[in-house]
Amino acid sequence: MKRVWAIARKEFLHILRDPRSLAVAILMPLMMVVLYGYAIDMEMKRLRVAVIDLDHTAQSRDFVRQMTAGEFIVVVGELRSRDEIEPAFRRGLYHAVVVLPNGYAASIATDAVTRIQVMIDGADGTTAATVDNYLNALIARANRELAIERLGVGAMPIEPRPRIFFNPELVSAHFVVPGLVAVVLIMICALLTSIAITREKENGTLEQILTTPIRAPQVIIGKVLPYLLIASVDAALVIMIGRTVFGVPMQGSWLVLAAYSIIYLGVALGIGLVISAITNSQQVAMMVALLATMLPSIMLSGFIFPIRSMPLPLQYICHVMPATYYLEIIRGIMLKGDAWFPVQAGVLLVMCVLLLTLAARKFNARIE
Repeated sequence: MKRVWAIARKEFLHILRDPRSLAVAILMPLMMVVLYGYAIDMEMKRLRVAVIDLDHTAQSRDFVRQMTAGEFIVVVGELRSRDEIEPAFRRGLYHAVVVLPNGYAASIATDAVTRIQVMIDGADGTTAATVDNYLNALIARANRELAIERLGVGAMPIEPRPRIFFNPELVSAHFVVPGLVAVVLIMICALLTSIAITREKENGTLEQILTTPIRAPQVIIGKVLPYLLIASVDAALVIMIGRTVFGVPMQGSWLVLAAYSIIYLGVALGIGLVISAITNSQQVAMMVALLATMLPSIMLSGFIFPIRSMPLPLQYICHVMPATYYLEIIRGIMLKGDAWFPVQAGVLLVMCVLLLTLAARKFNARIE
C-alpha cells in the first residue's frame, strides 16, 4: 500500500507543479458545459414564415395573429403570389409559407371544410418537421375554437388533456445538460490519464520506476487516485453548473448520483490509462483519447439521437459505450428521482475492472 501512496503522491505533486494543465483540467469542462448547454438547444424558436393573404379580411388577419402569438413562429414577409415561394426557399428566406385563399372568411362561415395551404422548405428535414408540427398544432387549436364558437362550450367530442411527467415544461436543457455531463466527463478523464504513462516515457522517468520493486497494478492504482480526485471535483462543478445556470432539477439523491459517478469516472480514467500504456507520445495519446471518447459518446450514447431509432449493428455498438449507461443513470436520478440501476452499474463496474486490468497488463508487458 505504501508503494501505491508513493506513486499517487508523486503523480499528485507533478499535477500541482503544472498549474496550466490543472487549470485546463478544471476550467475546460466548465466552459464546455456552458457553451454546449446554450448551443445544443432542441427547442426551435422564431421560425421564419411568410404569408400569402389572398382574402384580406379580418378573419385572415386574425389567423395570422394567432399564428404569431407565441415566440415559435415569426411572420417575416408577405408574398403576392405562389411564384415567389420557390425562389424565396432557394434563398433561405423562410422556413414555410402559409397561403390563405380568396374567400377564406366566407368559407369559414358557410362551408364544412376550409382549405388553407402550407408549403414548407424540406431541405432541412428536422426543421421542416418542427415547422409542420407547430403549424398543425396551431390549426388544430383554431379548429377547436371555431367548433366551440359554432356549437357551444363542450361541443368537442374528444378533448385531450395531456400531462407530461418529469419535464412538464419540455425544457430542452433538462434533457441536454445531463447528457453533456456524461460526454464531458468521459472526454476530460480519458484525456487526463492518457498522458500519465506516456509523460514518464518522454521524460525518461519510466526507467527509474522500472528499477524499483513496484508492481504494475500498484503503478496503475497509484496513478488513478489523484486523477480520480480531480475528476470528482470536475464532476461536482459540472453538475453544479447544470443546476445553477440551466436549472436542471434534482429529483433524486446527491449521494446516489455521486456513487454511480465514481464508477463512471473509473471507467473513463481506465480508458485513458489503456491508451497511455499502448502509445509512446503525449500528442498521440491525447489525439487517440479524444477520438475514442468524444465523438462516439456524442453520436452513439443516446445523448442526441435515440438508440432505438438506429440500425441494429449501431445499437450493439451503442451498448459498448460507457456513456450510454451513465446517461440512463444521471437522467434517471436527476429527472425521475430513481436510485436503482443494477444493470447499468454492473456493466460500468465490469468495464472499469477490465480496463484497469488491461492497463496493468500492458504496463506489465512493457516492464518485462
